Formats: sequence, structure tokens, C-alpha cells
Amino acid sequence: MKNTCKGLVGRKLGMTGLFSPDGEYIPATVLKVGPCVVTQIKTIAVDGYNALQLGFGDKKKSRINKPMEGHLKKSTTDGFEFLREVPVEDPSGYSLGQAIGLDVFQIGEQVDITGTTKGRGFAGVIKRHGFHGGKKTHGSHSHRIPGSIGCSATPAKVIKGKKMPGQYGNERQTARNLKIVDIRPEDNLIIVKGAVPGAGYGAVTIKKLKFEKK
Repeated sequence: MKNTCKGLVGRKLGMTGLFSPDGEYIPATVLKVGPCVVTQIKTIAVDGYNALQLGFGDKKKSRINKPMEGHLKKSTTDGFEFLREVPVEDPSGYSLGQAIGLDVFQIGEQVDITGTTKGRGFAGVIKRHGFHGGKKTHGSHSHRIPGSIGCSATPAKVIKGKKMPGQYGNERQTARNLKIVDIRPEDNLIIVKGAVPGAGYGAVTIKKLKFEKK
């Protein structure tokens, strides 16, 4: 059966570097991906779209609440640390409890990887938005403050979306068009060129490009 699943769930292990056959140094991120277990199958007829809910990572049964235990009992007796949905072309070829491995991807393929960025708490405009700051000399009292945010008498309000201090990080972010430079199925590892959002050991979802490049 052709594998029509468009993605897998994994964990970011960290960054390293590789040398290509022609001697080029490649900064890379190591991901532990799969095997993922199908915990729910969604179809256009029932849910309005085709997708697979995949479970990844071990979790103690004592840490699973009753609603989640009931949700998982049709597919497995184990608990999962992460549950994520990935698109699939034909869900009829999959069954609950089925394990999906790294054969979804190939070396040289480009993928989109989604993770949760590091949370940095409440941050000012220089750290959060990259403001350059005010003058450091000649009596300036404006060093790291945002400056004027109003619009005078018209429209006499702060425009929605104004860059201001606030919560920075801890949000889902997608790195696009990352190239897979190596796959090691015996260790369930995928190595991609470049950086991936999130801290080490954080959950990531790796998906095929929505529109394949020709």
C-alpha cells in the first residue's frame, strides 16, 4: 500500500553539523521522529476533512485521565506524550493502532516543521521587536522605551497591532522548506538542514510541502 500520510510527529533533540560529500559544512537539527501510532482517523464524510491523529512518546498510565484513556482504548493500551493531527490523502488505507515509520520521507526532500518557540516571558520592545533604542548621550531620557504610540486627535486611539512590550515566545511557529540531509531509520532519526523552532526535547510536527516543487 502506498503511504499517503503527509507528516509525522517527533521530538527535537538538538543541533549539530555535517559535512557534505564536497566538503561543505551543513548546520543541522536532529529530530527523533516516530514510530507514530494512529489513534484516530478523520474522514471528509464524518469530520469534513481527511487526517490522522498520531501519538508519539511514552507516558505513564497513571498520568492519563479517564477521558483520554477512553479515547485511546480503541487504538492502544499505551499512553502518549504528544498527540498531533497530520493530513492524509486516503485515510481508508489506515487502521487504528497502526504504526507509521520514516518511510514517509526521503533524503533530499523539503519539509515544513512546526514547533513551540522558547518562552521568554514579558519582554520590552527592543528584545521583542528589535527596536534600535534611543540616544545614549546628550541628555536623552529615551533609551529602551517604545516612544510615542498615539495618533494625536485623529483617530485619537492606539492602532490595533501596534508593536509594544508583552509576552514573547511560547507560540507555535513553522520553519518552511527545510531540506532533509539524512535519515537513519534504525534510530528513528531525521536530520534537517538549518534550525527548527523550540527548545531541545520539545514536540515538533514534520510535514510534506503543501505544494511540491517541480
